[in-house]
Amino acid sequence: MNKISRQFINIFFRYLILIIIAFPNFWIFYFVFTPLTVYPVYFLLNIFFDASLMENIILIKGFPIELIPACIAGAAYYLLLILNLSTPKIKLKQRIQMILFSFPFLLILNILRIFFLSLVFLSGNSFFDFAHRLFWYLGSTAFVVGIWFIEVKIFKIKEIPIYSDIKFLYRKSFLRK
Repeated sequence: MNKISRQFINIFFRYLILIIIAFPNFWIFYFVFTPLTVYPVYFLLNIFFDASLMENIILIKGFPIELIPACIAGAAYYLLLILNLSTPKIKLKQRIQMILFSFPFLLILNILRIFFLSLVFLSGNSFFDFAHRLFWYLGSTAFVVGIWFIEVKIFKIKEIPIYSDIKFLYRKSFLRK
């Protein structure tokens, strides 16, 4: 098999993995990261308060803190995976290292985000709603973009996600004159 055929197969399988993982509704991310998020947040809150845990609800002083799927940020993990798998010319070992770097990094940031928002909520501060919305709309995107830029620097990534694949496909297509 020649180099160009291998590149086509590589592109096909990378994007096939992304499509398979996306259905149904990123369940794999929620299955894996819900307990990895809920238990550490509960542990941190239990250090400062007498907390109890019922599934994904942490109860403190009669106040429930429910960690819904949006709190788990499954879509953010998927976006990191998209950035990882849609970038060509990365060897499998390095791609695995990148995932093993980025997912725990995002997990730690997310746990800290939920913990600090919980502290703001429990303090009765009127700033909570603003902080929650700010983290919801800007924070998670900033986390993913920041993690990706750190990965690009650490792992010396030269290609551009999606664009580099499209550029390769165009150069090899009948559309090129």
